[in-house]
Amino acid sequence: MTPASTALATAAAGAAERGFLSPTGVEIAFVLVGLATLGAAVVTVTTRQLVHAALWLVVALGGIAVEYLLLTAEFIAWVQVLIYLGSVIVLLLFGLMLTKAPIGRSPDADSGNRWVALGVAAVAASALVWVVVDAFRTTWIDLDGPVQGSTQVTGEILFRHWVLPFEALSVLLLAALIGAIVLSRKDTADTAAAPADATDQGER
Repeated sequence: MTPASTALATAAAGAAERGFLSPTGVEIAFVLVGLATLGAAVVTVTTRQLVHAALWLVVALGGIAVEYLLLTAEFIAWVQVLIYLGSVIVLLLFGLMLTKAPIGRSPDADSGNRWVALGVAAVAASALVWVVVDAFRTTWIDLDGPVQGSTQVTGEILFRHWVLPFEALSVLLLAALIGAIVLSRKDTADTAAAPADATDQGER
């Protein structure tokens, strides 16, 4: 028997032992955290209060970090916390403050295309779940073994295969910050020009 066939037989035996009808504590925690993360994500896109949406996004991103921890990918989990929770959310809150977004309920936060967005989200989620299940149907992570998401493996994958998306994301965040600054300066200029026009008309 070749080493490849031996590895396949071992994986098949492990998959048979780890049936879905006998989940472990880590698998149960993974499902519960996933449901909480999904609920926070749904509230993020359905609430009409922008600040509340940003705070619920913190919960959703934090839940994803916990999922990474449960998958023994500690490095990815801490990157999730440092970059997304520590940087992206702060940038989003600064954008809300610079654009003078309303604090309370905002009727403009709903575009009226909720059913179209729901359909697109359902189709995208179904396609993503199908692709992931089809690709990793017989793949099991040994939670008692060495850490899967090590810095060496993650760095090689990130800077060899995902350099362009990584840099594109940074440019996108920079463009969002510049856009927020431009919008805030425009509102300030319009506000300052309005009293000047009223004074000129009063003098005439």
